Amino acid sequence: QVQLVESGGGSVQAGGSLRLSCTASGMTYSSICVGWFRQYPGKEREGVATIYSDGDVTSYTDAVKGRFTITRDNAKRTVYLQMNSLRPEDAAMYYCAAYPLFRCRTTAWDPKYWGQGTQVTVSA
Repeated sequence: QVQLVESGGGSVQAGGSLRLSCTASGMTYSSICVGWFRQYPGKEREGVATIYSDGDVTSYTDAVKGRFTITRDNAKRTVYLQMNSLRPEDAAMYYCAAYPLFRCRTTAWDPKYWGQGTQVTVSA
C-alpha cells in the first residue's frame, strides 16, 4: 500500500521554526521526486519545495527561498522541510507529494501520490 505520512505541523509565532517530515512506503524510492505543497482555504495547492533523489536537486518557490530548506534521508525514506522565519502568510495546510522515477526540476509538477496533509499555523 502506497503511503506518504506527514508529521511536524503545528502552531508557532511569527519568526519561529517548524520541521515537517514525510515518510514514504509502498513505492519505489529511487530516482524519485518528493516535494511539499501548501494550500490556503479556497485556493489551489501550490508547490513550495521539491527534491529529486539523484543528485539532491532542489527547487523552491520564491516566497520561501532563504527561509525553507528541503532535505532527504533515503535510508529512512524520509524528506524534511525545515521552515525558519515563519510568517503569517506561511500558514496553510502542507501536503507531501511524490512521483517515483520522475526527475522534477521546479515546484510546478503533478504528483502521483499525496499525503493527508499537516496544518501549519503562524500567529502574528
